[in-house]
Amino acid sequence: VELLRTLLSRTLGLGGDKPEPVLDELSLQGVSRFLKSDRCKNVVCMVGAGISTSAGIPDCRSPGIGIYSNLQSFGLPYPEAIFDIDFFKKHPEPFFTLARELYPGQFKPTVCHYFMRLLQDKGFLLRCYTQNIDTLERVAGLDPELLVEAHGTFFTSHCLRPSCRQCYDLAWLRERFFSSLVLKCEKCQGLVKPDIVFFGESLPSRFFTLMESVSGVWDVLNTPPPPHPNLGDVAWLGDCDSGCLALAELLGWKEELEELVRREHAAIDAKGGDGTGGDPQKCRGDEDRGGG
Repeated sequence: VELLRTLLSRTLGLGGDKPEPVLDELSLQGVSRFLKSDRCKNVVCMVGAGISTSAGIPDCRSPGIGIYSNLQSFGLPYPEAIFDIDFFKKHPEPFFTLARELYPGQFKPTVCHYFMRLLQDKGFLLRCYTQNIDTLERVAGLDPELLVEAHGTFFTSHCLRPSCRQCYDLAWLRERFFSSLVLKCEKCQGLVKPDIVFFGESLPSRFFTLMESVSGVWDVLNTPPPPHPNLGDVAWLGDCDSGCLALAELLGWKEELEELVRREHAAIDAKGGDGTGGDPQKCRGDEDRGGG
């Protein structure tokens, strides 16, 4: 009975004390004051395709300009098939053709990426969860230990044959990606796939194991929403870069952020546009995969 009462209380908002407001105002000004206060210790960022569109990387579903709207030449049975693991095993060519256009190293991180870098450098960032596979968080300088790439990464690849599962690092991928129609395993000639998560695959185990270490987020993501789930939300109705610049200005970080963007972009240009984020990640085997 007590367990049922607790579940109802958490799920339906029945009983219990009203939570103390975190922000004194539901606005960017309120967010900035909280960040500057002694009460703000940890920031968790959860980001998706919208933070990379200003870098020239399309999202999947925007009408007319998204990836799924521009796949007619591939002859797919349905747009999402290009990221379907069963389709990929039979017809890998469309994915590799698209992936070469979106290959990490051809794009620069955005203002939003570098704002998260500032959060890290100033000691606020507890974790960054990203749905993106473009690796721009790494290129921007986020510590991989603070990063959870929920939909995987191009930094490692694996042979898909269960009897092999040979792992390859980014250097191996770079050498072959633009000269081969598809990637083949050097040991068994099986199909090699970058470690991004396709439809039909599980998320990386790192997503689940680290979720529990983020106080509060685990409860938020694993319970039904309360009756008024948005009472503490602050909405910025604009693009990601403008929102980050506006918040940075309120925090007194705007000039520092703009200088960081200029300096880092110049460094990428000096390397010939190779913004792949430093040393290749070592292969960790299958422990980072949740199965599938």
